[in-house]
Amino acid sequence: MKLDVIALDGKTAGSVELSDEIFGLEPREDIIQRMVRWQLAKRQAGTHKSKTRGEIRATTAKMFKQKGTGRARHGARTAPQFRGGGKAFGPVVRSHAHDLPKKVRALALKHALSAKAKGEAIVVIDDAVAGSPKTKALGEQLAKLGWTSALVIGGAELDDNFKLAAQNIHSVDFLPVQGINVYDILRRDTLVLTKAAVEALEERFK
Repeated sequence: MKLDVIALDGKTAGSVELSDEIFGLEPREDIIQRMVRWQLAKRQAGTHKSKTRGEIRATTAKMFKQKGTGRARHGARTAPQFRGGGKAFGPVVRSHAHDLPKKVRALALKHALSAKAKGEAIVVIDDAVAGSPKTKALGEQLAKLGWTSALVIGGAELDDNFKLAAQNIHSVDFLPVQGINVYDILRRDTLVLTKAAVEALEERFK
């Protein structure tokens, strides 16, 4: 697959050949869904917690005598059916992460990249470098290119000016190639790759 390389000013800066083994697969939604579910589950805090019956501080004396009242039999007020009692089977602190084979994760990234390529939503730029860390200037530049919702993937080292300018644009994410992931690819309309990012991805999956 051959794509034109553009500069941030919109001018053509050559072309690049994308590997069909990475960008030319037929996207499988089931593999992509498994990866997104794995990512979202892994980042859940899991700090939700409710007190059980044994953690409630209250009297454990019997509320009233066992027989003769005509009422149900009750003991301590810490029982779940009473206001202020412990919760039965409530949430506990735990990890929501689950296993997903490394090969499936790598395949899911390929399918996500292929899905963007199939939808003609991949743009290759020569480099993500800004002259100054001004959000307004970069925002106007990206608006001219039509990138209203974009994920920009740079090389191993990010340009500080571009990073500072982009971090205040809520519809634009800027990541190094090491941080590329399926969820962020899918949540933005346009995937913008630098030439360094393309080379790093092809080297990674070689």
